[in-house]
Amino acid sequence: MKKEYLILLLILLISIAANASGQDRGFGAGIIIGEPTGVSLKGWLTQKTAIDVGLAWSFVEKTSFHVHADYLIHSFDVFETEEEIPLYYGIGGRIKTADNKNARFGLRMVGGIGYLFKDVPFDLFIEIAPILDLAPKTELSMNAGFGARFFFH
Repeated sequence: MKKEYLILLLILLISIAANASGQDRGFGAGIIIGEPTGVSLKGWLTQKTAIDVGLAWSFVEKTSFHVHADYLIHSFDVFETEEEIPLYYGIGGRIKTADNKNARFGLRMVGGIGYLFKDVPFDLFIEIAPILDLAPKTELSMNAGFGARFFFH
């Protein structure tokens, strides 16, 4: 995939997340550490749904640029606590480019747990994401990481 198309896709996803109506906690930006490591963006669509985007570097095999976007559904009633600790799950896509010969495109199935602070616009999260690469060949892989984001309201 050409870099121009990748940039256009990223701009589209960020603008959808940033301009969505009914945002519960606004738009957040921060970091994710793990596989991949880089920038994490999240935009709430409703009180239980969001889109997250990762712009990161993968260090597995060859160092490569990694972009993913996921549609997430959150469940806030799993833990009986006054804190906001949602479990979330979702599906999305991933593009990983080391060079034109080793570029990969696949589906991500993500699951995680978050901690949303009550008094500050900040969250912490940990997630895992099995990946089914579809191109250039079909194979399974895995992402996992933890991160933090600051939310702009």
